[in-house]
Amino acid sequence: MSREEQFTRAILDARLPVPEGLLDGVARPAGRRFSVYRNNVAVSLTEALHQGFPVIAKLLGQQNMDGLAAMYLRAHPPSSPLMMHYGAGFPEFLENLEQLSHLGYLGDVARLELALRCSYHAGDATPLDPARLSAMAPQDLMRCRLHFAPAMGLMRSDWPIFSIWRYNTEPNAPKPQAGAEDLLITRPDFDPIPQLLPKGSAVWIAALQAGETLGDATDAATNEFPDFDLSAPLALLIEGLALTDLSQ
Repeated sequence: MSREEQFTRAILDARLPVPEGLLDGVARPAGRRFSVYRNNVAVSLTEALHQGFPVIAKLLGQQNMDGLAAMYLRAHPPSSPLMMHYGAGFPEFLENLEQLSHLGYLGDVARLELALRCSYHAGDATPLDPARLSAMAPQDLMRCRLHFAPAMGLMRSDWPIFSIWRYNTEPNAPKPQAGAEDLLITRPDFDPIPQLLPKGSAVWIAALQAGETLGDATDAATNEFPDFDLSAPLALLIEGLALTDLSQ
C-alpha cells in the first residue's frame, strides 16, 4: 500500500494509527495535528450527511445518525471533492444494514432526499411554451414526444415516501398512511418541489421518458389504470416548468 493510500485510509478511519514518518511543518511527529485534521474531516462529512438527508436524520435521531455517518465514511469514502456528490450510496447503505431492516422505507426516503439534491444542482433549461401544446390538434399531439428539463425527477415506491417526507418537513402535515406512492419532482423556481402523483401518472411519465409518444404513453397508463387521465400529470409538468420541447 502506498503512503498516499495509508494517509487516506487513516484520515477516514479514526481506529487506524497515524501513518509512520508523518511530520509537521517543523519536522516533528505530526500525531496530534493529524488527529485534529482527521477529526475535522469526520465532523465535516458527518455534517454533510445531516444536511443532505435531514429527514433521515430526524427519523433516526442525531446520535444514531452520527454513528451511521462514521460507518458510511469508512465504507464509502468521498470520491469527489464536491460535497454535493457525497452520500450518493447512502440509500443502499441504509437498506443493507441489518439493524435497520425493520425500517424498510428508509432507503426510499433517502432516495427522495438525494433526488431533491440532484434536482437543485441540475442545469437550467428553457421551458416549453404551453401554447405550442394547445395549438395542436389532439390527433397530432398524440403523435408527439415530450422532452424534459434536467431538474425533473420521477420516483415510485412501495412506501408512502412523499407522506413521510411531508410529515417530517411541514407543520401540521397529516400522518402517513401505509401504501405505495409515486411522486414528481420539479424545479419551477430555485428550490425543487416534490408532488404526489395520481394513479397511472408515473407509468405515463416513465413511458414518455423512454421516448414513447403521448398516445403510446397514454395507452400504457390506461392499460394498467383504466381511469387514468393525462390532464392531471400534464398540468403538473407544465406548472413545474418540467417540459422543454416536443417533437413529432
